[in-house]
Amino acid sequence: MSTARFCRLAGVPERSYRRWQQRQRAGRPVKGPWPTPSADRLEPLAVAYADRYPQWGSHTIASLLRIDGVDASDSTVYRALKRTGRVLEVNYQAQRRQHAQARKAAFLVPPDGPNQVWQMDFSEFETRMGGTWRIGGCTDYWSKVELGWHVSPTQNHRDAITAVKRAIVEAERLLGGPLLEHITDRESGELRPVCVVTDNGPCFKSNDFARFINGRPELIHIRTRVKSPGQNGVRERAFRSLKYEHLYRHEIDDGHQLGLEVESYRTLFNTIRPHRSLDGRRPVDVHLEACNTPPTPKLAEPETLPLS
Repeated sequence: MSTARFCRLAGVPERSYRRWQQRQRAGRPVKGPWPTPSADRLEPLAVAYADRYPQWGSHTIASLLRIDGVDASDSTVYRALKRTGRVLEVNYQAQRRQHAQARKAAFLVPPDGPNQVWQMDFSEFETRMGGTWRIGGCTDYWSKVELGWHVSPTQNHRDAITAVKRAIVEAERLLGGPLLEHITDRESGELRPVCVVTDNGPCFKSNDFARFINGRPELIHIRTRVKSPGQNGVRERAFRSLKYEHLYRHEIDDGHQLGLEVESYRTLFNTIRPHRSLDGRRPVDVHLEACNTPPTPKLAEPETLPLS
């Protein structure tokens, strides 16, 4: 058997094996295995969390452990999960950096608090019985909180309006009062409306949707550039998490079950799932903490997004 084939069967990198072989022949055998007290201590708890949330990777599990008061570093949790075969191998760091740069380019001054920019869109999902449904909703750009999803077989202006109304209701529930009052400066009376960012879909370009937005003084509508999904990246990334972490892991028969599943995941996403972009914190914690702080200065007008 060749060395290359042996390494493939043993699951050992060929370069590592040849290095160990060279040291053995030179009379300098590789020492080890070294003791791993930290990984041994964390392994049972990390495995329990990973089995409970199999859709999340080691970094998210480590953040969740730290939130629950456990002293756990990312690298130690990674080693503990890797040796038990529970590591999700992903390679999308470069893509995430590109999306982050595109999102930042959409604003002169990035949002510095919740209820300044909401990103909105629709995503398709086909159920097991063959029906295709559209999931629409708004996410807060800054806190990553999902403000409610609307499931419908259509994707027209009525569905878009319903999704925005649900977002307003959820935002006011989290605020404990009217959204209009929250975004109005108490001293100057200046209104800082929420920017609802969408793509250029027909439902968002319709006159009925424009009339709805114009009738809500707490909202303004901004459309991204054509063929620039990165400018709506927070929304697109949240849809990806919804599908790959939850929907694709279940057998969903119809639209009613789909509505129950997306709402179940929204609760998990907002209140339990830590986010690395939020320094390992939960979206609802970040959102509520910022809502209790004094109002922030007015958000600068976006430079690269045309007004609808």
